[in-house]
This record gives sequence, C-alpha cells and structure tokens, in this order.
Amino acid sequence: MTVSFSQVMGIVNVTPDSFSDGGRWVSTEAAIDQAMRLVEDGADVLDIGGESTRPGAEPVGEAEEIARVAPVIAGVRARWGGAISVDTMKPSVARAAVAAGATMWNDVTALSHAPDSAAVAAELGCDVVLMHMQGEPRTMQADPRYDDVVGEVRDYLHERAAAAMAAGVARERIWLDPGIGFGKTLAHNMALTARLDALVDLGFPVLYAASRKRTIQAIDPTATLATDRLGGSLALALEGARRGARMVRVHDVRETVQALKVQAAVTAAD
Repeated sequence: MTVSFSQVMGIVNVTPDSFSDGGRWVSTEAAIDQAMRLVEDGADVLDIGGESTRPGAEPVGEAEEIARVAPVIAGVRARWGGAISVDTMKPSVARAAVAAGATMWNDVTALSHAPDSAAVAAELGCDVVLMHMQGEPRTMQADPRYDDVVGEVRDYLHERAAAAMAAGVARERIWLDPGIGFGKTLAHNMALTARLDALVDLGFPVLYAASRKRTIQAIDPTATLATDRLGGSLALALEGARRGARMVRVHDVRETVQALKVQAAVTAAD
C-alpha cells in the first residue's frame, strides 16, 4: 500500500463549548496566537470554527458566529500566507470568512444546510469540504443506524459532490470527509476508517478527522477526557493517511506531523 505524506489541518475552536478545548481560545487575540502556534508546529491548513458541532451542541446565530471567526481569520491572514479554512454550515458565515481571508469552506452538512449553499460555494471559488453527518449535532448520536455504512456514506458524498459541481463548484475544489463521530457508532467509525479506500476511489481528495473524538474512549474507557486521547488520535491519523487521506484534521499538530514523518520514512525504506 502506497503512503504519501498527508497534509495536516490544525483546529482552532473560537467557541465556549467545543468538546475538546471549548473556551480556551474565545478571545480574538488568544485564537490568533493559538493559530500561529499551530503554524509553527507544522500545520499546512488552519481550520477556524465559531460554532461547536459536538454531540448535543446548540446552534449559534449567524451574526455571533461571524463576530467570532472573521476577526480571527483576518488576524491570521495578516500574519500568514497559508491556507485558512472556516468550519461552518452557514453560507453567510462562509462569505464573511472568505472576505476576511479564508480559502476553504469546511461544511459538516456537505452544502445542504441552506438552499443557496452550493451556489455560494461556487460564487466564492474556494475549496470546499463535504462531510457526511446522519442527523444534526443535537441528536446525531442518539441512535445512528445504517444498513451499509460504507456504501451509504460513499453514495451520499458522491451525490453531494455532483450537486456541488452542478451548482458551479470546480471538481478540483472538492474534498470529501466521511464524518467520523457524526451520527456513527464505534463500529461505523471503524468500518469507515478500514474502508477509506471506498471514498478515495471516487477521485476526490479525502479529509480524515478523528482527533480526540469519543470513538477513542469507546475503545479505551480510561480516556474520559478529550486530552487523554492523544495516542488514539495519532493512531487514527496514521491509519487515515495509510489508507489514502490527503489531509488529517487534528488538535495536536506537532505530534501528528512527527508521527507522519516517521511513517513516511518507514514507507520510503520499504
């Protein structure tokens, strides 16, 4: 199996209630400082979000979300020329983020939240991540069920990619994300990881995001805190990369970059 060195997307949550680091980077200055630390640690992309999508999360109004993320994006852009992603489901927030300097829209609803989502993505001309989610954040983990999780996620994302292209989004701008932990049990998450090739084979770059998620606690019950899940996060990031993910989305950038470098060195020697 060929392994390439996956890009690393560093997470910056500008929210008071994110599952892992909610409240740590709420102020604009703190969030910008954290973003620049992640750049120093080796992040290729920064993913900045102002609304938590953890299980049970409550929605945030558009104006509040824009007020959270736009100043951070603008501040990071003033100091860094790399790729910046906005993690939002709202077209108005994506538009404000791109105006502030974002170059990617990471949408957990795969451009289905609003009727004009796909049209706005085409208008903005930015990269777009289409993620699979069963249900919505407040209820998605209540009782997720699939007949064939790999086939259903693959087909859904293929359909959403086709819809995005029909609206004018360039094919080369589209990324796919299986949505680990978004309306899925441990068994679903493991199946999607083991069969990531089903998404890779669609021909779009794949983003794999399992950092600090509860699926790790489901395997190791001692990992009750999100910060206890570094080992599991690294294992899943490496597995995602090994199975073809072009990018991994993580909290612990420095450790992930090191792990990927070691994996690539071993592969090169094989």
